[in-house]
Amino acid sequence: MKLEELQANAAVRGIISDGLVTVVSVQWFGSEALELTYKTPTGKVANELLYRHDEPRLEIAEVGRPWSFDGDGALFRLVSEAQRIRLAHLFDPVLAVHTSVVEPLPHQITAVYESMLPRQPLRFLLADDPGAGKTIMAGLLIKELIARGDLQRCLVVCPGSLAEQWQDELYRRFQLPFEILTNDKLEAARTGNWFLETNLVIARLDKLSRNEDVQQKLQAPDCRWDLVVCDEAHKMSATFFGGEIKYTKRYRLGQLLSSLTRHFLLMTATPHNGKEEDFQLFMALIDGDRFEGRFRDGVHV
Repeated sequence: MKLEELQANAAVRGIISDGLVTVVSVQWFGSEALELTYKTPTGKVANELLYRHDEPRLEIAEVGRPWSFDGDGALFRLVSEAQRIRLAHLFDPVLAVHTSVVEPLPHQITAVYESMLPRQPLRFLLADDPGAGKTIMAGLLIKELIARGDLQRCLVVCPGSLAEQWQDELYRRFQLPFEILTNDKLEAARTGNWFLETNLVIARLDKLSRNEDVQQKLQAPDCRWDLVVCDEAHKMSATFFGGEIKYTKRYRLGQLLSSLTRHFLLMTATPHNGKEEDFQLFMALIDGDRFEGRFRDGVHV
């Protein structure tokens, strides 16, 4: 702007660092300098000499009045609508249900909204009967955590034959675009670590448990997850036999995943194989402080 544009009652930005000032009067000294008398937002009146080289830092915010309503209305509506959606869960306690293509059963609502969501952080074993809709419960949990701003990165680990089914269910019912981990994607990663580039991932259980290179990528410093879901989690179990614990590669993977995430959900229809020792080892994946170590009778009562 030019110094000539400084007129009485104009709001000017650039005089003080924390806001606008209102021009009270202007007194010229020749054609290259002037004395500006202005009023700050607190009502204080002050003076300052301004020269031509000060013009770049000055800006007329509004001529003759401090406020205007000539902004972009469409942009304001977009921002306000985004804020309304961000806070939608405060007004709709079952937001994920109403924004998904599902008709959940009462036991699914109870599991997600009464048992899982209130737990922060979530370390949970969902052991329901086959066909009870554990995938739907997991999808509701994921979408609800996203709506509440508590989830950005999610990893689903499942047996290889179920990967495509998980991907289809999560997209068709919950509009969640999960990607399945493949060798081609690992090799084509721009950063060298595909997990860092992808926030919603489905991985096959044995692909992770048998491949140490993939596990190294999972352990990258910036590769933590907000939620890890393990389907058919009983396959990760270890065994206690002859006074010794037999750890499997799948169990070691479960220990690794448990340490890489804040929320950890295990899902299985058969968590208990009849042996208390093995069940305690399995529960140690969720809460190592409570269940780790030698078998202690009654520890999980």
